[in-house]
Amino acid sequence: MPDVPMSETAALLHARPMVPQIAHVRRRRHDAPDAWTLELDMANGERFLYAPGQFNMLTAFGVGEAAISVSGDPAEGPLIHTIRAVGPVSKALSQLGVGDPIGVRGPFGVGWPMAQAEGKDVVVVAGGLGLAPLRPALYRLLRERARYGRVTLLFGARRPEDILFRQEVERWRGRLDIDVEVTVDHATDEWRGHVGVVTNLISRLDTDPSKTVAMVCGPEVMMRFVAMALIDKGLGEETIHLSMERNMKCAIGHCGHCQLGATFICRDGPVFTYARLKPLLAVKEL
Repeated sequence: MPDVPMSETAALLHARPMVPQIAHVRRRRHDAPDAWTLELDMANGERFLYAPGQFNMLTAFGVGEAAISVSGDPAEGPLIHTIRAVGPVSKALSQLGVGDPIGVRGPFGVGWPMAQAEGKDVVVVAGGLGLAPLRPALYRLLRERARYGRVTLLFGARRPEDILFRQEVERWRGRLDIDVEVTVDHATDEWRGHVGVVTNLISRLDTDPSKTVAMVCGPEVMMRFVAMALIDKGLGEETIHLSMERNMKCAIGHCGHCQLGATFICRDGPVFTYARLKPLLAVKEL
C-alpha cells in the first residue's frame, strides 16, 4: 500500500475510482524523440499525493484514456507524467499545451518497495522509457540517502539520442552517492560510453547480493533477462522487483484487459517480485 497520507482528492478518487478529476498542463517538455513530459496542476489546487511506482489513468478529452506511471518527485512539485506518443490516446496526451485540461484518475497500484529497501544496497535497472516509472524511486533514494546502502543506476537505451532525462542522468552521474552506468544498443561516432544491452552492465555490479534489492522497469523481454542476470549475480527472486505495464483499461481489476493468469496488473501491481511473475512470464502468449 502507498506510504503517503490520503488527500481530499485521493479520498474522492477512492470513493469514485472511475470518475476523473480535472488538472491543467503547467508545462510540456520534449525528453526524447517520441517522449513528452507533462507537468500538471490539479484544478482544485491540491498537491497530488502518491507513492513511487504508482500510476494514473490520464484522459485526453474526446479521445480516450491511458495508464501512465507517475515520473515526478513524490515529495514536492507538480504531478508529472512522461508519455511515449505511440497510439491515438498517448499522441493526444503528448500534444496537450500549457493550460489545456486533462483528466486524472488515481493513484493506483502497488509501488516500489522503498521501506523494504531501507538499510540495503539498491540496484535500479531501466530500459528506455522504463526510467520514467523508476524516477520517483530515485528521487526518494537520493533525498533520503542515509537510509540506504550503495545505490546504482544501470540504464540502457537504443541510441544516445533516446536517453531519457539526459541532463538529469548526467547530473546524477556527477554525484558521489550514486553509481550511474549508461549503455546504448547502437552508438554514434560521438558516443564514448558503453555499447550493448543493459544486462551486460550487471556483471560489473559491486554489491553484496544478500543485502541488495533490485528495481527493474523496461520491455518485458529486457526485464526477464535482467532478472536472470541478477539471479546469476546472487540476488534472490524475492528481492528483484519488476514493474509491468500491460494493457490497463479500468485500473481497478474489473475489465480484465491487464490480466496475467489470475493476477491483475492494475490491482495487484504494477510492481511485483520476480518470484511471483516468473511462472507467469514463462507461459507463451499469456
